[in-house]
Amino acid sequence: MRKRGILKTIIATCLASIMLVGCGNTSAVKEESKTVTVTDVRGQVEIPASPKMIVDLSGNSDILSILGYKVAGTANSDAYDYTKFPTYLEDTLKGAKILGYNMQDTMDVEAIMGLEPDLIVISTVQEKMYDQLKEIAPTVMVKLEALNWKEDVKSLAKVFNKEETANKWLADYEKKAKEVGEKVKKAKGNDTTYLSFLASGGQFYVFDGAGFGNVLYQDMGLKKPEGMPAQSDISLPVVTYEGLASIKADYIFVVATDEDLKPLEANAIWNSLPAVKEGKVIKLPASPYFTQGYSSIGRQVLLDEIVEMLNEKK
Repeated sequence: MRKRGILKTIIATCLASIMLVGCGNTSAVKEESKTVTVTDVRGQVEIPASPKMIVDLSGNSDILSILGYKVAGTANSDAYDYTKFPTYLEDTLKGAKILGYNMQDTMDVEAIMGLEPDLIVISTVQEKMYDQLKEIAPTVMVKLEALNWKEDVKSLAKVFNKEETANKWLADYEKKAKEVGEKVKKAKGNDTTYLSFLASGGQFYVFDGAGFGNVLYQDMGLKKPEGMPAQSDISLPVVTYEGLASIKADYIFVVATDEDLKPLEANAIWNSLPAVKEGKVIKLPASPYFTQGYSSIGRQVLLDEIVEMLNEKK
C-alpha cells in the first residue's frame, strides 16, 4: 500500500511538471523523497522530512497541529463517544478519520492502511501494534508524561525538530493563562478558592495536578481550597461525600453526565456545602470537560470558557 502511495505521488508530480517544464524536472519529486532520522523512545527512526499523510494514534494530534502538521487519521476522539471529536478539537481535526480512542492499545489496522500514511505516531499504550504498523509506514513511538503536559509538547517537538515552534506556542499560552488568572482574581478576589471534580459512578475524582484543576492552579494561578487531596500520579484522587465537605471551596466546577449529576444533587451533604447554598456551582457535561484539561488546545479554549463561566456567577 505504501509503495502504491509513493508511485501515485511521483506520477502526479510528473504530470504537473509536463504542463510546465516537462517531466525531466524532478526537483519536486526529490523534495518529496527527502527523509530525516529522528529519535523516539525505541531509538532512531527514518521518517519523511515533510510527511503529508500522518496517522496519529497517540492522542497527540492537538500537539501535532501546534507543530504545523495536519493528521489524516487520529485517535483523539471523544472519551464518551469514540465516533466523534471532542468539541474543542472539531475545527483542528476537521477532515481527519477517527480510528479509535488514544487509550486503546489496539486499533483497526485495515483502516490505518486504507489512509496510506507516510508516517504513523503512537504512544507506548499502543506498543504491541508497533511491529505491524512499521510495516505500513515509518512509526514513531512517544511516551506521555501525564502529569506534565508541557513536557509532552516539548518532547514531541524535539522528535520533529520543532522546538522553536513549541516554545513559542507555550510562551503565548503561559502569557494568556496568567492574564486570564489575574482577570479572575481581580473580579473574584485573590483569596477566592476553586475546586473541580468529576462525579462518576457515585465517586468523586478531584482534579489537582492534572486536567481541569491543573489549568486553574498551575496555569491561571488561582488558589486551591483547604482540604484538597494530593495527586501523585495519573490517577485522580477519589473522595466521598464527606471528603467533598472537607474541601473548603468558594466555587465548584462539577463535571458529570446527567445520570451522575442526579444522585449528587439529591444528596444532603452536597446540598449543605456553602458553595452549593450560595449558587456558586458550575455544572459541566462530562463530554468534553473530563478530558479537555488534558489537551493542549483544550486548555487554550478552557481559559476563555472559565472566565465566562465565573462571570455568570455572583
